[in-house]
This record gives sequence, C-alpha cells and structure tokens, in this order.
Amino acid sequence: MLRSILIGVAAGQRSMAPLAALAGAARSDTLPYDNAEARLMRHPLIATGGVAMAAAEMAGDKMKTAPDRTVFLGLLARTITGGFAGAALAPPQRRVAGAALGIGAAIASSYCGLALRKRAMRQVSQTTSGVIEDAIVLSAAFAIASAKQGSDLGAHRDHEGRSRGTSARALTSAPTA
Repeated sequence: MLRSILIGVAAGQRSMAPLAALAGAARSDTLPYDNAEARLMRHPLIATGGVAMAAAEMAGDKMKTAPDRTVFLGLLARTITGGFAGAALAPPQRRVAGAALGIGAAIASSYCGLALRKRAMRQVSQTTSGVIEDAIVLSAAFAIASAKQGSDLGAHRDHEGRSRGTSARALTSAPTA
C-alpha cells in the first residue's frame, strides 16, 4: 500500500505524472500486478496519451498564467489520477483502499507542494523551480511505478521468509507446492 500513497504524493505535484509512470511501467511489464489498470495503460494509444498529457502539463506549468494546483479542476485531475494510480499499484484485494490512499495523498500533497513551490519561486524563477520539481516528481513516479520486484516496495515474504515479487509474471512462474 506504500506505493499507492507515494504515487498519490506524486499526483499532488504533477497530476499527469502517475499516468506517464504507469504507462512506462506497464509497457516494460514492471507493474506489480496484472489488473485492469495495468492492461489499460499497456494499450499504445492510452500510454501515449498519458505521456503526452504529462509533457503538456509540465510545459504549461512554466507559464505565468498557470493556475495554482489547488484550483478545483487541478484538484479534480489530481484526485482522479491519484486514485487510478493508487488502485493500479495496490494488491488486487485492496484496490479500493489503494485508490482512497492515492486520493488522500494527492490532495494533501497538492497543498503542501503549492506552499513549497511558492517558497522556491521566491528564491529562483518559476521556470527553474518548475524544472526542478518536474525532475524530482517524474523520477520518483517512475521509480514508484516500476520498482524492482523483491525491493521493499511490492515484495512479499514466502513461507520460508524469502522476499518474492508480486508481478503477474512472478506469480505465474512461481513453483507450486
């Protein structure tokens, strides 16, 4: 469930970053579960759209006319993508909880991130602070969505205490007792 929270934090900063990260992880088959969200993000048109929307958001964020991330439509986008990504990264039986955690983290992160960004903009320009934020958020989102199986994120312990990933590939290739 940690992934659901963390991807929600990323959604609070850049609403479309989770879609780009899920698209990349789905296309490289590194999402932890093979669920409806993963299958959707594996579709080339959807994956391309997610990446394009993330790129457009990052470009628009540097404009002087960019609205705060906490305006209604900004929060709505963060809620939707945080919930979707939170569900995608949650264990199958906990997808609703994963969505709720993703949404909550996205909303909280939006307000905290706005305060930090405004503070950074007093030190450096809007563009510089935005580029730095983009780099941090994108790299974090991609790391969260595609963490190696067996890392602390998304790992299970088998009956002998060994760490075992939970991707569909790992589940289908695991020996049966």
